[in-house]
Amino acid sequence: MLTIILLSCLVIVLLMFIIMTYRFHSLIEKNKDEEILNEKYSFLQGLVYTGILLTIVAIIAVIYFGLKGTIWEGHLTEWLNIIVRVMHITFGIAWIGASFYFIFLENALNRTENIRDELAGNLWAVHGGGFYYLEKYKIAPKEIPKNLHWFKYESYFTWVTGICLLFIVYYFNAQGFLIDTNVLNIGAGTAISISISSFIFAWLIYNGLCRSPLIKNGKLFSFIGFIILIGFAYFYAHVFSARAAYIHFGAMIGTIMTANVFFIIIPSQKAMVFAAKHGKPLNPEIGKHAGMRSLHNNYFTLPVLFVMVSNHFPSTFGNENKWLVLIIISLGAAGVKHYLNLKERGELSYWVMPISVIILLAAAFITAPKKVTIECKPNISITEITTIINKRCITCHSLKPTDDIFKAPPNGVVYDTPQDIVKLKDKIMQRVVITKTMPQNNKTGITQEERDLIGCWIDQGASLK
Repeated sequence: MLTIILLSCLVIVLLMFIIMTYRFHSLIEKNKDEEILNEKYSFLQGLVYTGILLTIVAIIAVIYFGLKGTIWEGHLTEWLNIIVRVMHITFGIAWIGASFYFIFLENALNRTENIRDELAGNLWAVHGGGFYYLEKYKIAPKEIPKNLHWFKYESYFTWVTGICLLFIVYYFNAQGFLIDTNVLNIGAGTAISISISSFIFAWLIYNGLCRSPLIKNGKLFSFIGFIILIGFAYFYAHVFSARAAYIHFGAMIGTIMTANVFFIIIPSQKAMVFAAKHGKPLNPEIGKHAGMRSLHNNYFTLPVLFVMVSNHFPSTFGNENKWLVLIIISLGAAGVKHYLNLKERGELSYWVMPISVIILLAAAFITAPKKVTIECKPNISITEITTIINKRCITCHSLKPTDDIFKAPPNGVVYDTPQDIVKLKDKIMQRVVITKTMPQNNKTGITQEERDLIGCWIDQGASLK
C-alpha cells in the first residue's frame, strides 16, 4: 500500500511536468510575445514546484505513518526535525535580514541633496571592500530591467518550513507536545483544528483592521492590535501546552507576516511593474499600503525571533503567567526595533530604548523564582533522589531511552548514574523544581512532593551520600 501511494505521488508530479512542457510549447506557437510567455511559464513552473513540494510532504507523511509505532519512528522524527529546522532557520535569517535591510534603506535614504525628480532618495554604502550606490524611485523607472529580483521566496519558504515543523514536533505527537491535559483536556484532532483555524482567524482580523479607517490613526491601530495580540497569547496559554502556546503565538504572527507578503506586498509590486511596463498610471497609494505592511512585518520580527528560541528558556514559558511574560517580552522587543528604526532615520529618542529595556527587565523580575518555604527533612540521600529520577525521568534521559517518542536522550541529557544527576543539579532545579516544565507535560506523573524532595536535596548541597 505504501509503495502504491508513493508511486502515485511521483506519477502526479511527472504528469504535471509533462502538462507544463506541453502548455509552454503551445503558448510558443500561439503567442510570440516574450513577456507574456515568460509570465505564463513562470506561473506553470510555480505550479510544478508546488506539486513537487506537496508530493514530498505527502511522501514524508506516508513514511511517517507507515513507521509509526515502530522503533524507527523516533529516529525519523529526529532527522526530520533537524533537516526542516535548519531550513527554517536559514530561510528565516534570509527573510528577516532582508526586512532589516530594506527598512534600513527606507530610513537612511538621502531625500534632499541632489535628488533627480524621478527618485525618492539614494544611498551610498560601503561593505565587503566595495562601494555601493542605491536609488529608490518614486514609482518606477522609465524602463523596467529584464532581470528584476523579487524578495518573496524567503518569506514563503520560512512559513512552509515552519508549518512543517509544527507537524513534525506538535501535530504528529499532539498528545505529547501540543496537548497538556492539565491545561485543557481535548483530543488531538480538536487541538490541531484549533491551531490551524487560529492562524486563519488572526489574519482575517489583522487584515480587516488594516482595511478599516483605524489604519489612518497609527497609535490607535497599534493599541488595538496589541490588545488583540494579548487575547491570542492568553488563548493559546489556556488551550495548549506551555511550549506549544509560545510556538503558536510566533506561528500566528509569522502567518500574518507571510500573508502580508503573499496577498498584499507582492501583488502591489506586480501591479507597479505591470503599470510601468505598459505605460499606465499607477495609484501611489498601492505602494504606500504595501510599504506599511512591510513595516508591520519589520516590527514583528524580534518577537518572532524570541519565540523561536523561547523553548530553551523554561523560566518564560514555565511561568504561571506565561501569557503575560510572552506579551511583555514581545512588547519590549518591538520597542527595541522601534528605537533602531528611529535611529536609522536620524531621529533621536531618549525614552524609547530605556522604556523597552525596563519592560524586558520586568519580565526577568516577574519570572524570578520564589523562595521555597517548605520544611525539608534532614540528610536527604542520593538514593531517594535516584529512585525518583529513575521513575520519572530516565525513560527519556538515558543512553537507551524507553520513551515511545524519544529514541535518543533530548539535548544529550542523561541521568543514568548518581554522578550524572549531581552534575546536572542546576538544570534539574530549574526544569523540575522551579518551572515544573519537566517531565514534558508531566508525562510520567511526577508529584509535587517529589519535586519538593529534589529541591530540598539540592538546597542541602546535592550530596552523593
